[in-house]
Parts: sequence; C-alpha cells; structure tokens
Amino acid sequence: MGTQGTVYRVDTFTVPPSARDEFLTNVHRTHDHLRALPGFVHDLILEKPSDDGAVIIMTLAAWENADELASAREAMRRKHQQDGFDPKALIDRLGITADLAEYTEAG
Repeated sequence: MGTQGTVYRVDTFTVPPSARDEFLTNVHRTHDHLRALPGFVHDLILEKPSDDGAVIIMTLAAWENADELASAREAMRRKHQQDGFDPKALIDRLGITADLAEYTEAG
C-alpha cells in the first residue's frame, strides 16, 4: 500500500450485548480524539444485531493517505498510554472478537 490516496481503517467487532454500552463509550471517546488529528477525513460508527444475539459494531475512519494513518496510529498509541487505557485488554475482558483492517479504494 503506497502513501498516496485515501486509506480507510475498517474495524469490525462482535460484542456481547452486556458489553455494548461500555465498548461504545470507549469507541466514541477514541473517535472524538481521532477527529482532531491531522489527515482525518471522516468516520462512521455502525452497528447491527448478529444472528447469535451479539452486536456487530463496525468503525470506519478515512485518512488522507497511509502516512497520515500511520501518524494517527502512533498518536493514539501515545494517547492510550497517557490515559492508562489498553484497548486490547478491554476487548479481551469484554469477550469481544475483532477484525482490524486497512483498505484503499479499488481501482
């Protein structure tokens, strides 16, 4: 993946119903911070029920290019460290499964 063109971070989470509110609180807090970072274009936070009773939550954050996404990733790592927040630990504790990926537009 080159540094040119919009890059999309698309994360999909399968969340137990009992964990939905706590998880979404943290997602919104993270996205509030992402929106203020250089290179941010737009984002979405989506959800739908799963057939097994879980909730599927998908987040999308668009970045001007791969370099801006890399900078945002590092900024969020520092922010989480400063706040004493460990996203992986939260996901593990709440029993969430995650699929984290980066996409570019198909040409």
